[in-house]
Amino acid sequence: MARSETYVSVDIEADGPVPGLHSLLSIGAAAYRASGRLLGTFAVNLEPLPGATAHPRTVTWWQEQPEAWAACREDLVAPELAMARFAAWVADLPGRAIFVGYPASFDFPFVSYYFERFGHGAPFGHAALCVQSFAMALAHSSFDRARRTCLPERWRSSRPHTHRALDDALEQGEIFLAMLAEMRAKNA
Repeated sequence: MARSETYVSVDIEADGPVPGLHSLLSIGAAAYRASGRLLGTFAVNLEPLPGATAHPRTVTWWQEQPEAWAACREDLVAPELAMARFAAWVADLPGRAIFVGYPASFDFPFVSYYFERFGHGAPFGHAALCVQSFAMALAHSSFDRARRTCLPERWRSSRPHTHRALDDALEQGEIFLAMLAEMRAKNA
């Protein structure tokens, strides 16, 4: 019998595109049951990795997001402690925790790298569900047409996209749940 699934919508903020070369700055996560029930949230801002540097293009982008930048630089926690807290939070969730990212190709490598680097293995396993890929398949669309701004109204969240990790994790979780409900209704 398959374990029940808990969908963990994870959004991260970073100072560049490559884990290890660049630092993970903030993690936001929202855990949901397939029914749409929110089980809980997690958020933490991390100190930069020793020896890592910010990518120049990302620095420029952050300069255009001063409120989000300020938010992700409050109450900083050492990466090893942040990842221990996140691993414990994931472990306490019921069923199998499924990583959900939008796109997963950016968020998942950072989270996986930090879990491994700081000795927590792979709490999500070695796979992630990509909301953008799911949207592409469900809408019979192109990958480019599966961006947030192109989604059908029925899938959109009423939450704004703020570039604050927890806000965006909640937003993308709601998008994912709307798509999951539609898929399940079509297959019923």
